[in-house]
Amino acid sequence: MMDPVRELKIRAELLQTRVASSDAEALARLRALPELRRADEAALAAAAPGIRRKHCLAVVARECGFTSWERARLALEGEPGAPELGTLLYGRDAGALHHWFATHDEARAHIEALPEAPRSYLLAYKRHVFVADRAFVASLGLDPDDPDWQAIGWDWARPADPAARGRLYAKRLAAMRGKA
Repeated sequence: MMDPVRELKIRAELLQTRVASSDAEALARLRALPELRRADEAALAAAAPGIRRKHCLAVVARECGFTSWERARLALEGEPGAPELGTLLYGRDAGALHHWFATHDEARAHIEALPEAPRSYLLAYKRHVFVADRAFVASLGLDPDDPDWQAIGWDWARPADPAARGRLYAKRLAAMRGKA
């Protein structure tokens, strides 16, 4: 299993190579950058020679729901005080209702009030938290019985073991890569 930070660095390297070869799809991905958000195809092509690795790192971070590469790196490395956790746990195909909360404490209180079974997972979307079930976790391409869930205390936002959350991030990225 690849380290999630390394995974995004490789994605950025591949993007930079494709941008340098004027690949239209890669150029369109540059619209993730605020300064190129409204750029047309000609403007993207004109910007291509000035695109550096830092720009590509910012693009892949934004594609994962982070506002910057630095914030993505902090979250993926398991930094306990990471200011945001991205959107990798957003599942468009899940079609499930979740309980959303403004604070971690509210979500934790909700989980503690639930019966022990079935297992609930406290997940994160940017700076928000929500409680989901096993089916949702499976819809993300993650194993709901993976020992790393127990290691993090089924709490993505405040994991008991940040390294285990990093492994889960890597598994999520691998699952997304398999769908691409």
